[in-house]
Amino acid sequence: MAEPTETSDKGGNTAISKVVSDFVDKLSDEYRMLIVLKAQLYGGSWEPMLDDLRNRLAGKPYIFKLANRIQDDIERIEEMLEFETEHNVDLADYVDLP
Repeated sequence: MAEPTETSDKGGNTAISKVVSDFVDKLSDEYRMLIVLKAQLYGGSWEPMLDDLRNRLAGKPYIFKLANRIQDDIERIEEMLEFETEHNVDLADYVDLP
């Protein structure tokens, strides 16, 4: 599991931890893979990953080949980014990374 970051509230506020663990428990494999890629390939940041996906859609140069369903991945990332911002957590702290 990844080291907690300064934005993580893991083990802190029990109500927030419950919300986060409930959210993570419901994540599909596609969502979890995006979290792993964010942590391992993009330095823990969603923005470079979103840039890569949008560049690929626009036919511009991109760094990593991800899923064929680029628009779906962009929507998943935006949903998780919003959740992380709202709850001040890094989901990589709550997902087992290979």
